[in-house]
Amino acid sequence: MSKLKIYQYPKCSTCRSAVKWLQAQDHELQLQHIAEQPPGVEELRILVGNSGLELKKFFNTSGEVYKSLGLKDKLPGLSEQEQLELLAGNGMLIKRPIVSDGKKVTVGFKEEQYAEAWSNA
Repeated sequence: MSKLKIYQYPKCSTCRSAVKWLQAQDHELQLQHIAEQPPGVEELRILVGNSGLELKKFFNTSGEVYKSLGLKDKLPGLSEQEQLELLAGNGMLIKRPIVSDGKKVTVGFKEEQYAEAWSNA
């Protein structure tokens, strides 16, 4: 069983649900506190690339930091590098949890999505 790295915020109920689900599937988990240790720019670049998602999907659009910085209006005008630096600079801007096995990546937690990506079947 491969070890999964989870970028999560322990107080986040969605993160706790994701961790619980993955543990129930007998995954070995490496938890990383996304606010205290946000992934760096290069790490984020790899995660985004492996996820197949647009970079904007990595932003926690419902979070207070996103709203207080007015990113809804600013984001489209920022380069990819600037967006990655914003995310790396503040883990609370990152949509969570992010789960990676080094090859594939999921963002957020939806049970159906996890069953497809991380199920041991």
